[in-house]
Amino acid sequence: MAIEILKRMIQYPTVTPLEHNIYSYIRELLPDFEAISIEKNGVKNLFLYKIPQGYTERQAFDKLLHFCFAGHIDVVPPGGGADIPDYPLLESSNTLDTYDKGGWIHNPFAPIIQDGYIYGRGTQDMKGGIACFIKSIQQFLQSNILNFVISVLLTSDEEGDGIYGTRYMLEILKDKKMIPTHSIVAEPTNINSVGDTIKVGRRGSINGVITIQGKQGHVAYPEKCINPVELLGDRLGQIAGYNLDNGDEYFSSSKIVITDIRGGIEAVNVTPNDLKIMFNVRNSTITTIESIRSYIDSVLQNIPYNLSLNQSSKSFITKDPTLANVLKDSVKKITNLNAELSTSGGTSDARFFSEYGTKVVEFGVCNDRIHAINERVSIDDIENLCKIFFDFLINFNEL
Repeated sequence: MAIEILKRMIQYPTVTPLEHNIYSYIRELLPDFEAISIEKNGVKNLFLYKIPQGYTERQAFDKLLHFCFAGHIDVVPPGGGADIPDYPLLESSNTLDTYDKGGWIHNPFAPIIQDGYIYGRGTQDMKGGIACFIKSIQQFLQSNILNFVISVLLTSDEEGDGIYGTRYMLEILKDKKMIPTHSIVAEPTNINSVGDTIKVGRRGSINGVITIQGKQGHVAYPEKCINPVELLGDRLGQIAGYNLDNGDEYFSSSKIVITDIRGGIEAVNVTPNDLKIMFNVRNSTITTIESIRSYIDSVLQNIPYNLSLNQSSKSFITKDPTLANVLKDSVKKITNLNAELSTSGGTSDARFFSEYGTKVVEFGVCNDRIHAINERVSIDDIENLCKIFFDFLINFNEL
């Protein structure tokens, strides 16, 4: 059962970027898969793949569809002073016992089942999704003839910088001509129950800093000062909360959200020498870093200022309906829900797949307790997700 796989995975305290040999356990679950293991700067990555009978490896990757389940085995720290063991516990508790550290009602790395939930760090984000797709692969290969390349890509650095994780592995797979054609990243996407939300894209994230130059001076002699606050004046209203686009069927509007404004020396009789404004834009595919710069230039023309922009992640959308529709059909069959196609939320490793032309969506368990104390996942959600993934593989096999 997927629950048993999940319980075992939770017992590995894989706080970013620690792997704690969890990959050895996962490889035991898929023993017939070929493996590529890569470690870079303390980040460990694992790529497992299996090709259909009758094909050479090169023939399979060149001619067949290649579907990849992807995810991260790393988790955020439990928080609140809870202990992080430096080894796999490989034991669990059947009761809540007495664990009083930082608000956790149990050891975050000793999973327990209570009231229809399994508790532990990573149950939702995202060992629950990984356990489900591993179990679904096992079931699928037991009873079906494989017609496509199937693979699993795992990293230990999604919750960290993400530099040497999925992005790095995809560079290697590109060089080997093994890039997946389709992928599901098993991030926790659902709001109320498994089946309500499929992520078909994500907004990008652009950080900006505006520095308006002035001339510091005494407030009693404003004619000798250049006050950057006064230079900005009502132009602030053309920046704060401004919608840079109107969105579209996939994305909401790209809004300038100011996160910090500061200037001066905290003295009531001295004008600021400069004024610093920090902002973020969660941008759709309509708005780019260049269009943001152009807009700020138009608003602040004739004012002395500097602008720096940094795109920490790019927006993407998977418009090809095949992958999402096959998954939606499986969701409908198992849960009777019509999954909403969404681009909400922050960033994920799905963006790296998109950059290589992979048709990618995200789908997993619910996300109501991700990164939270007493993280938990519904056993019903785990069982339904496993069924959905299994049905999806059967349908994908017929494409």
